[in-house]
Amino acid sequence: MCFCGPGTKYPDRPVAEACGFKTILPAKPDGPKLTDWKTPDLENILTTNSSKLGWCNVVPEDAYSSKVKFKEECDCKYDGLWGQFCETRAECSCINQCSGHGHCRGGFCKCDSGYFGIDCSIPSAYSLAYDWPSWLQTPVNLPDLKTLNSTTIGVKAVVQKKRPLIYVYDLPAEFDSHLLEGRHYRFQCVNRIYDDMNRTIWTQQLYGAQIALHESILASPHRTLNGDEADYFYVPVLDSCLITRSDDAPHLLLPRDLRRRSYHALEYYRMAHGHIAQQYPYWNRTSGRDHIWFFSWDEGACYAPKEIWKSMMLVHWGNTNTKHKNSTTAYWADNWDDIPLDKRGNHPCFDPRKDLVLPAWKEPNPGAIWLKLWARPRNNRTTLFYFNGNLGSAYEGGRPEDTYSMGIRQKLAAEFGSTPNKQGRLGRQHAADVTVTYLRTEKYYEELASSVFCGVLPGDGWSGRMEDSMLQGCIPVIIQDGIFLPYENVLNYNSFAVRIQEDDIPGLISTLRGINDTQVEFMLGNVRQMWQRFFYRDSILLEAQRQKKLFSEEAPWSVEVLHYKLYNDPWRQDFLQTKDTRLPNICSRTS
Repeated sequence: MCFCGPGTKYPDRPVAEACGFKTILPAKPDGPKLTDWKTPDLENILTTNSSKLGWCNVVPEDAYSSKVKFKEECDCKYDGLWGQFCETRAECSCINQCSGHGHCRGGFCKCDSGYFGIDCSIPSAYSLAYDWPSWLQTPVNLPDLKTLNSTTIGVKAVVQKKRPLIYVYDLPAEFDSHLLEGRHYRFQCVNRIYDDMNRTIWTQQLYGAQIALHESILASPHRTLNGDEADYFYVPVLDSCLITRSDDAPHLLLPRDLRRRSYHALEYYRMAHGHIAQQYPYWNRTSGRDHIWFFSWDEGACYAPKEIWKSMMLVHWGNTNTKHKNSTTAYWADNWDDIPLDKRGNHPCFDPRKDLVLPAWKEPNPGAIWLKLWARPRNNRTTLFYFNGNLGSAYEGGRPEDTYSMGIRQKLAAEFGSTPNKQGRLGRQHAADVTVTYLRTEKYYEELASSVFCGVLPGDGWSGRMEDSMLQGCIPVIIQDGIFLPYENVLNYNSFAVRIQEDDIPGLISTLRGINDTQVEFMLGNVRQMWQRFFYRDSILLEAQRQKKLFSEEAPWSVEVLHYKLYNDPWRQDFLQTKDTRLPNICSRTS
């Protein structure tokens, strides 16, 4: 990360990306500006001459009133800063916001005295018991807590354990917090940031699930600090933060790894394995079979190093390689085909006997609770089948690679495209109640909720279409052979989803029309029961609690989660709610 530095008026102002380099003006009037990455532009960004395109010495008030010029390529990309000239400081994003026991420094928690861990959630042995985090103290049987102090001895604390117990490794900062601290863009690889008033802004980062899960486990009653009693061991390597930085962080030595981000990530996981195997006794007890790793990038654990393959892999891409045996991404830097076998081994990307596909992160949508999109009945769903997304090179702005989506989206569009392609043609079997389009719309979620069936097709590896379908109450139609979706190896997918073989795409609509009304209603009902499993409610509730402490009010996005927790938990459904929950009337099941 780069800053203006000493000797400038604003030494802490970021000099991010193209800001610090010369700009090559376009050869044609309407052509794009290019960046000369070999030539620094110090004469401009450090200038005090108001007629030049400055940055580090530009007074914000003078720039806003057009008294001075400034370089347009410079802006406020880094976390914790707002305003065009980074003049407003805000809260940074850290794991669990340091649990209230530390200072968040751009992604790294500097813990208060007496607290430890990546999120400052581990109290010292001398801390008072009533200051322990809730996951550690509930329930605790102690004498009068207020009489305890650091000299008290012989106190017996009984903490009720909640199986299974998970031990979370506290890895060196290079595997997690340094990657968070070194983000070049505030939105990268996190599920939330904070505005200039320190209110939560949830991101649309699909890779935010890695942070959400990590935070949830750290604050969970299933967590243990005693590895000897643990049932599982979680190894929190943040591969999404690593990969998003690989192209623009020279110190990460990407060229050494064949310029492949997949190979580079493999090496990071391998180093993490080496650390825990050497520094802790737990790995060798089971050869890592009780260890858990999260591979959040596009093709999941396809590039997992051979040393850790016996462990459980958490992924978004459940490719068993029974049909698609090679890398499926169209991004060459993520392709894993050329990773040497002595590094990767010869394992599949996903083994349903031991691994699990998790949902991608989806931004909490307060509108969902008010509109109740997931609960929209069949008679309000007038579109039979819906898919909206990139359809490949035949359409304007489409991805040019034939390998994109393994050609599946292209096949779907050729049969059922409802928007003209570059030649002005619709799909061969286009129909009035079938939407297959590349046109983006602000009413995307409304359109999903107006459909009976919604397509779940791959992109560069996984996409978030399963989550989109479930969260809007639409029956997922899965078209990707041999590839598992979230929880598919533990849930009965036949009860709420439809699978279509890739070779059977021409018969898709005929198949859907052949499903009788009783079965459709049955599946829609099951989607309504299952949708809440496809977002990260625990992470959202943790943030809601933190925000309520700051602002003494419930954020609208937290109401959505509380609604589910109070009314949709399966074990609560047959109970009459007699306690005043102080939720809006619209949250009631009977409203």
